[in-house]
Amino acid sequence: MMRKRFSFTDHAWLRLDTPDNLMVITGLMTFDEPLDYEDLKNIIERSLLPIKRFRQRVVPPRPPFIRPYWEDDPNFNLESHIERVKLPAPADQKALLDLISNLLSTALDYSRPLWQFYLIENFGYGGAFIARIHHSIADGIALMQVLLSLTDTNPSQSDQQQDEVQSGLQSASRPQKTHKSAVLESDNWTVKNLWKEGMKMIFNPFHARYRTRQAIDLAATVGKLVLYWPDPLTVFKGPLKIEKRAALSEPIALKDVKYIRKTFSSTVNDVLLTAVAGALGRYIDSQGEAAKDVIIRGFIPINLRPLQLDEALGNKFGLVFLSMPIGINDPIKRLRKVKQNMDALKSSSEPVATFGVLNLFGAVPSRLEHTLVDFFDSKGTTVITNVPGPQEQRYLAGAPINTVMAWVPQTGRIALGISIISYNGKVWLGVATDKGLVPDPEAIVAFFDIEFKEMLSRAQQAQAERQKHIQPILSMLDDANKTLDELLAQRRE
Repeated sequence: MMRKRFSFTDHAWLRLDTPDNLMVITGLMTFDEPLDYEDLKNIIERSLLPIKRFRQRVVPPRPPFIRPYWEDDPNFNLESHIERVKLPAPADQKALLDLISNLLSTALDYSRPLWQFYLIENFGYGGAFIARIHHSIADGIALMQVLLSLTDTNPSQSDQQQDEVQSGLQSASRPQKTHKSAVLESDNWTVKNLWKEGMKMIFNPFHARYRTRQAIDLAATVGKLVLYWPDPLTVFKGPLKIEKRAALSEPIALKDVKYIRKTFSSTVNDVLLTAVAGALGRYIDSQGEAAKDVIIRGFIPINLRPLQLDEALGNKFGLVFLSMPIGINDPIKRLRKVKQNMDALKSSSEPVATFGVLNLFGAVPSRLEHTLVDFFDSKGTTVITNVPGPQEQRYLAGAPINTVMAWVPQTGRIALGISIISYNGKVWLGVATDKGLVPDPEAIVAFFDIEFKEMLSRAQQAQAERQKHIQPILSMLDDANKTLDELLAQRRE
């Protein structure tokens, strides 16, 4: 039976999986009409199963200090990976989120491929689809692409369109190099690769200087990460329990986010992160602690893979450590600080450096695991993902998709995960927490809504003020145009 050894990075995410912090990405789609089970099963069979990871299980190594293998599951049965579920009455969003909270606390079966889907047959007036996929299979960006490959832009997807999906997967599985990803393939380097690199270093002094500068830059970045002060102790820090809680916001209009972005010369990401920072500050205040002057760090994944879907999947991302000024009450001052911090990270080597640390984590003996886990845990408080989805209506098994969300797993002993996803002109916030530390993540969602509305109001005020100052100038220009038109008319007469 064919086996393939885990990459170092994928092994890292497998190792991070613990009963009190599962490394499983949990995705959700909701619908106003029910999904047909047989149609859904056929789509999954045609679109998902050609990706070999979804037919493979994890094989522990012998001896134990060697990386595990991927192996085809000889007993694979698609129906065992799709559960049909009915929510208890009244089958509303609370009941759905209670189910998701329970799933966030439930480990996958390691004797089978590490994924499980749920067809919710009675959510509201329609249904819902929940996908749980282990982080060792792929990162969030790749898994979003995989799940979207199940959907279509038309209510009915023909066999020809399904063939096009498969063709896209096959072409995407061919090696696709980018400037960044080529630097990161340390797992797959062979003697031939090293020989070529060595020859370049010897005979091309410019290449040698480039590699030297690159190595120095990465070493300096790793050194800077090591020297970061630990994050402050807040309500989000402490021993973890097994139980988790999930919350989901009402959608906000993407056009409103862009309106704020344009008004204050920032980015969509800056605006949303600013609202998140304000929500976390408000939550700390609501728990009797003072958020004033407090700064925490958020781990933000940065994609390092080509945009095309790679059939091999895997984890190809790094992290940046964003300082979040949760203690700044004024949302616009906070936005300027978040933008400043994000701009500084955009040109940094942190993603590549942390990718290297994750590779190291997957390579070191198990007795050193806790050292690297402590390294990440102490440097940050939350994991934050912002995934832009398609901005057109999508369909799954003929049903129009209303909501798209994915709850991000937290690394090590991090207790707070925040997910932001945009789809079809709307944006949602998802929050996953450890129940022992934050039993009410819906409060963070409510504070996010308050913060966003305050930012939108401030943007509207700023635009009105600008219009107030511009209007006299526009009136003068209008008067001048009228006078010019009159003079031209008199001259023609």
